[in-house]
Amino acid sequence: MSRQVFLYDPPERFVAGTVGLPGRRTFFLQASAGGRVTSVALEKAQVAALAERMDELLDEVVRRTGGSAPVPAVAPADATDTAPLDTPVEEEFRVGTMALAWDGEDQRLVVEAQALVELDAESEEDLAEAEERLLQDEENGPPMLRVRLTGAQARAFAKRALDVVNAGRPPCPLCSLPLDPEGHVCPRQNGYRRGA
Repeated sequence: MSRQVFLYDPPERFVAGTVGLPGRRTFFLQASAGGRVTSVALEKAQVAALAERMDELLDEVVRRTGGSAPVPAVAPADATDTAPLDTPVEEEFRVGTMALAWDGEDQRLVVEAQALVELDAESEEDLAEAEERLLQDEENGPPMLRVRLTGAQARAFAKRALDVVNAGRPPCPLCSLPLDPEGHVCPRQNGYRRGA
């Protein structure tokens, strides 16, 4: 089966968002352009890591180019997107592997999100070899979302993604575990219920 690549170069919109209530949210990356919408599911930690690494990569691009690259220091106010995900949200696949790269020729940040794939391997060496083959197989690999963003779009994505991640349940001031609306059993309180 040939690989399905959902390419957005450039997207009209690329955002991280959620469906569901805090504590039970499902996280998505959503790209759209020309009437097409692609939504892929991923974990909260993956959204946070993507946003943080994206900011780090953009900072490094600015540093290495001496500020000549078209990358703003912070997300431009006119690029802020607070709208909800486009509906209906239909999951194309669940993300396993993500990659970031800077295309210096086109001055674009490239984001790739590849579908989660389970590999059978007898040893660590076999697993490493299978992973490498999977990443190198452009024709028959798992589905992939590839988005090419300007510096401003990338900064706006990273800001929104971190805001979405931080919009969940507040942490317990004692143990840092998330507080449910009805409280939680706090290990620092020897199991006594702590209210929200």
